[in-house]
Amino acid sequence: MRTETPPPAPPAPWLYLGLDLGQAQDYSALAIAARDRPPQEGGTSWRYDARGRPSPVAPTVAPPASYALNWLRRWPLKTSYPAIVADVAALVGQLAARTPRPRLALVVDATGVGRPVTDLLRRERLPGGLVEVTITGGDAATRDGMAWRVPKRDLVSTVQVLLQGQRLAIASALPDAATLTRELLAFQVQINPATAHDSYGAWREGAHDDLVLAAALAVWYGEHEPPPRPPPPPTIGIRR
Repeated sequence: MRTETPPPAPPAPWLYLGLDLGQAQDYSALAIAARDRPPQEGGTSWRYDARGRPSPVAPTVAPPASYALNWLRRWPLKTSYPAIVADVAALVGQLAARTPRPRLALVVDATGVGRPVTDLLRRERLPGGLVEVTITGGDAATRDGMAWRVPKRDLVSTVQVLLQGQRLAIASALPDAATLTRELLAFQVQINPATAHDSYGAWREGAHDDLVLAAALAVWYGEHEPPPRPPPPPTIGIRR
């Protein structure tokens, strides 16, 4: 009797949802970026001999990932935060129900709205990770658990490197796709010459800054998400 080997299951997609929450006079926007490969594993991987004894193997260097930005949403002005949270929770639930189930990370700009709105999202117990990002005028990104403080220049440079390296594709069918591409390439940081820090004068100055920041948050975290660690070597059952 001949048996057929089933084809390998398709890999689960990695989806990064960038959510820019505007204040009362600003738009809020959501962008979804799909990564074409998982983050490279960190730490040590292991090889096992015939007796089950492990030996460390240097990890291989994976080629850089690429991203497809194929979903954007902008809420009307004065949409309430609870309404936005409900919409995001419904969307994340729909994405999590897909087969194969994607790996999800919701990356929220908490700069202007603070912790109360992110607490609303946390109470929804959304599948996947919830990452809080506060955009700063500093020099280096810092992390405290799932909360990050990220200089605006890091968001800018990440987006521009991906676009210039043809590693970020924006679906042409998206509303304002051409405008968004131009705005992303022109995304600027103003540096205060007295402090050498980023100026907040340009943080939300342009008409499309909500879309720009939502897209930037998604791909920035895709590039900086801590990679999964490989499993440790076995400590029992090794034949002597």
